[in-house]
Amino acid sequence: MAITLQDVALKAGVSKSAVSRTFTDGASVSARTRAKVEAAALALGYSPNVLAAALTTGRTKLIGLISNNFSNPYFLEIFDRFTRAIQDAGLRTLLINLSDEEDSDRSLRMLRQYNVDGVIVASSTLPPSFAATFQQAGLPVVHAFGWSAPEPRTALVSIDNVDAGRMAARTLLARGYVRIGFLGGPEAASTTQDRLAGFEEVLGAAGVTPCRAFAPAYAYAAGHSVMARILSARAPAEVWFCGDDVIAIGAMAAAQEAGLHIPEEIGFLGLNDMEMAAWGRDTLTTIRQPLAEIVAEAVAMIRTRIDTPDSPTEIRRLPCEIVERRSLRPLLNGGDTPGA
Repeated sequence: MAITLQDVALKAGVSKSAVSRTFTDGASVSARTRAKVEAAALALGYSPNVLAAALTTGRTKLIGLISNNFSNPYFLEIFDRFTRAIQDAGLRTLLINLSDEEDSDRSLRMLRQYNVDGVIVASSTLPPSFAATFQQAGLPVVHAFGWSAPEPRTALVSIDNVDAGRMAARTLLARGYVRIGFLGGPEAASTTQDRLAGFEEVLGAAGVTPCRAFAPAYAYAAGHSVMARILSARAPAEVWFCGDDVIAIGAMAAAQEAGLHIPEEIGFLGLNDMEMAAWGRDTLTTIRQPLAEIVAEAVAMIRTRIDTPDSPTEIRRLPCEIVERRSLRPLLNGGDTPGA
């Protein structure tokens, strides 16, 4: 039979309410009583029922983790880090898959069914209005890997996507590239537009006008098919800044199938620094997002917003860096990597 609260109370020689307070965050209980209860629970093999505790405290300790990009292997790394960080914070994850769907009201209804304490939107393509739906409904929310709007509608932790575009342009110019292309993710995504804006700002100041293309999804097949079409049309670009690593890896495969040598005949720069970027022979030079830091900040921010619902809206943009591999030609005169 399952060990009950009453069993622990009898063994510890305390009341049931004392046992309940011991296992309730923030409840008042003396150090002596806590020690007796914890010793009794350990001896009996008792674990508190978190669902029953939620009825008492009104807190489920559930965090809704929402994304719509499950086809991108980079998000497997993101989910791995998020689930571990959320568990390490004493919370639990309710994962919501929004692939091929962007109905924030439907997601809100689902989250309310499980009475989540807060929401983390982990997506670079969902618009700011999506996360704002949860905030307007009174749910604490943090948007991770998202937009770079100057006036945040919800709490945000991300890179500065405009500055990432600037960094990409500077590193390509520093290698002597002149015929430059931009292969973004979905054209309507704010992150795509932010990166393109920063990219064209720096290139425009240098008198360079890049050619543009957009992949319909952050996916290998999307990068491959778009680049294959570009190469069949003999597009003039000698290097491409890609919307993320998985698009870049697909594009690189298309270039190799077309008989081009990387980086001698065509170069590629990615963004994210996913594990796959370091695989194989033609490894991908990329802009690294500080993944561990973004996840840690997002989890800390959601805990703050749960504990203090009226806390100010925070926006944190973390710096990126260039990770040198083999998909770009060397810097001119052996100079330092811009922005590294």
